[in-house]
Amino acid sequence: MTGHVLEFLGETKLELGPVGESDGIWRTGRDDAGVVWLVLDKQDTSTNTISQDVIRTLDSHIKALEADLPSALVIRSAKESGFAAGADISGFEAMTDEGAADLLKQAHGVLDRIEALNCPTICIVHGAALGAGFELALACDFRIGVTGASFGFPEVQLGLHPGLGGTVRLPALIGGTDAMTMMLTGKTAHTKRAKSLGIVDLVVEERHIDGAVAAVIEGKINKHQPGLTSRTFGLDQARTLAAGQMRKEAAKKAPEQHYPAPYALIDLWEEHGDDPKAMQKGEIESFAKLLQTETSKNLRRVFFLRQKLKQAGRGDDGINHVHVIGAGAMGAEIATAAAIKGKRVTLGDIETDPLGKAINRAVQICKNKHLSTLQTRDALDRLMPDPQGYGLERADLVIEAASEQKELKEKIYQGLKGKLKKGAILATNTSSLSVDELAGFAPDKESFAGLHFFNPVSQIDLVEVISGTATSKKTAQRLAAFCGSTGKLPAPIADYPGFVVNRALVPYMLEAMVLMDEGVDKRVIDTAAIQFGMPMGPVALADQVGLDVGLHVAESLSESLDTPMPPISDDLRRRVDSGKLGKKTGAGFYDWSEGTPRPDADLEQAPADLTDRLILPMLNACVEILREGIAHGEDQIDGALIFATGWAPFRGGPIHYARARGISDVTETLQRLANDHGPRFTPDKGWSALG
Repeated sequence: MTGHVLEFLGETKLELGPVGESDGIWRTGRDDAGVVWLVLDKQDTSTNTISQDVIRTLDSHIKALEADLPSALVIRSAKESGFAAGADISGFEAMTDEGAADLLKQAHGVLDRIEALNCPTICIVHGAALGAGFELALACDFRIGVTGASFGFPEVQLGLHPGLGGTVRLPALIGGTDAMTMMLTGKTAHTKRAKSLGIVDLVVEERHIDGAVAAVIEGKINKHQPGLTSRTFGLDQARTLAAGQMRKEAAKKAPEQHYPAPYALIDLWEEHGDDPKAMQKGEIESFAKLLQTETSKNLRRVFFLRQKLKQAGRGDDGINHVHVIGAGAMGAEIATAAAIKGKRVTLGDIETDPLGKAINRAVQICKNKHLSTLQTRDALDRLMPDPQGYGLERADLVIEAASEQKELKEKIYQGLKGKLKKGAILATNTSSLSVDELAGFAPDKESFAGLHFFNPVSQIDLVEVISGTATSKKTAQRLAAFCGSTGKLPAPIADYPGFVVNRALVPYMLEAMVLMDEGVDKRVIDTAAIQFGMPMGPVALADQVGLDVGLHVAESLSESLDTPMPPISDDLRRRVDSGKLGKKTGAGFYDWSEGTPRPDADLEQAPADLTDRLILPMLNACVEILREGIAHGEDQIDGALIFATGWAPFRGGPIHYARARGISDVTETLQRLANDHGPRFTPDKGWSALG
């Protein structure tokens, strides 16, 4: 059988060397040629992480190898999910500077001894080798990548930089520029890129691993050598020039006052880039110091918020076939996301042109996600244009992704009666309409719910799973599990105007328009929000969402909520009436002809309360949501805002920020704003429960 057929049938097995002993973390075996296989296989988990136990037991194995040297050492993972997902960060919180430094020194000692073994050391990587897992691979003489392997240092996303020798070994392997780019951005090098950079010495299919290992041991594979350009960074002046440019680039996306890790890494490389021993010592000290920063603590909190959201997506969804109604941008992306993750998908639309565009969009999404040719082909095979709607009667889940018009959705639901199979779920991708109201038109209220994806679906993981009063618990659980099975982060919530994310976000955008009506320049407004830590200012965000969509949601919330909202700007209505809808039409409040606006205005003359007027209404809305019982606790709200909107992750989420700032300070400031600007700022009565 060919490799493609084996892969398709799921018959490809990992080559793990001779069967040997296991200590619950590492499996070891020595073959007839004297080659020792050291296989990472942590018990009771499907994913390897590099924990203190992993390092401690690895130390014991290396001591044994030093005493009885093998002809070669092969290190790999037994987990189908990949090599290792990085360090186990669950124990970081309790570490002091000194304690962290001591543990890092011990771990460095183990990896240094792997590097010093007087025999070839080979790391085989399938799937992802991230963070500390990547650093373990770098300690070996050779790296063999199985097709699909990827490598990366995501530590910057935790407010850190590599801490187990990565800052030393990666620049030495591939050169300063490429190494620093990987570490500063946290971007992953997929197989082809990893080979071109020199991270891997060989790329093979799994079935050829034995031959690849033999070729390395027999000296048939040459180790990668950095080029001349890389060697120039041994000169202090060259590193200083490059470091200055790196700081400028970092400042565009990650200001030092909010994200100190990239600048600590640049300082480290600039000062010690020509001295591996000093670099290693500096790496340990810098990493231990960064662990204690509020930024790193909050970004590690964000990591665990993601894990908590993932928990809601566990279980069997019982959904094999998905039918999506509406092949616009949202429908196409939802359909593609499901198809990529193995669901059979039919995509319906009354027009054929959107269906063709949807397939083209699917191809581009697969490319952006670095899917192989085979994976892309399989995903597209599972995604079937269905203009006649034949897939409806076979679908386990029907997702309606039509435009936000209640009458249109009602018409669609009426047409579904008698066509859905027993047990099928109907979900609406509405962003603002009441799930309870829409349920009145659905074929079966118990099997009806909201499934609010965010645009673009391929880039935003959060999905609000909205239960109406009649939605069954089983329906909600299956939808959450569907999100999990398609790689999304479900946030199960109750029906409420704006749900969670839009309820918090709309006041942010509307207040910006009130400020513009008062004469504050849009660039000043957006700059203030960006300096607070938002990924985009509220004016540019309104343009990106679509001014027509924003107006519709704002009107819906203003009509549905008891809480006062900022008045809807006449300027907004005029722009919508004139067809200036934002990014999608090329112009809204901004001209988008030259790309995304990135204002950097002088805030010297900005109103003193500008930032609070933008940010505190979001906090107030989150407390209202919590008081109303719409969401399942503070962490879910914080996670939803961060993963749907990019809400200042280094602050740990809106409610976490309120607690860090001080509940009394927030409520007193809101009351002052209410006195100055009107009752829309009145502190929600739910604040008293947080104090």
